[in-house]
Amino acid sequence: KGKTFKVIKKTLEKLGYHIRSEVLNSMTHGNIPQNRERIFIVGFLDKEKANKFKFPKSMKLTRNFRQFIDNQVSNRYYYNDKPLFNRIKKKINSENIVYQWRRRYVRENKSGVVPTLTANMGTGGHNVPIVKNGNGIRKLTPKECFLLQGFPQSFKLPNIADSRLYHQAGNSVTVPVVERIAKEMMRVLQDS
Repeated sequence: KGKTFKVIKKTLEKLGYHIRSEVLNSMTHGNIPQNRERIFIVGFLDKEKANKFKFPKSMKLTRNFRQFIDNQVSNRYYYNDKPLFNRIKKKINSENIVYQWRRRYVRENKSGVVPTLTANMGTGGHNVPIVKNGNGIRKLTPKECFLLQGFPQSFKLPNIADSRLYHQAGNSVTVPVVERIAKEMMRVLQDS
């Protein structure tokens, strides 16, 4: 109900910041096919600079989740021989849709975007987006989750358990969105 935001706003203002905030979506503000709405808060010590800051405008999504999917992944990501397979195989029938296992049912995301990646993706087998290809039905890999947060292909994942990688990807911010905000902050700060 906005209480947490009020505490953050009050604390930043008490520290002397003039803040601006807005909810931005990764698909409309970062050209990343993930439906991820997050509040972004920027602060300036100079009120005039804060007033000059403008959050990035929305943009047309030109990319599809398939551009972020690797067709050659380890069999460990496939559900084909796992108990869950029998529960989901009839519901997951298109390679052009991202699905999500929601503990009791399969949810379709027909818009060509991935649902919000969450920090609990790797725990208990739910919330990880699921795709189908010629090899079967599988969950997204940690690498694909980072790519769907806008990390570059060259980004090296640390050598830790997949559950931790899913957690980190779900807790991340979408890089292109933050980059656009940072560029606008730089513009305002350099415009003296």
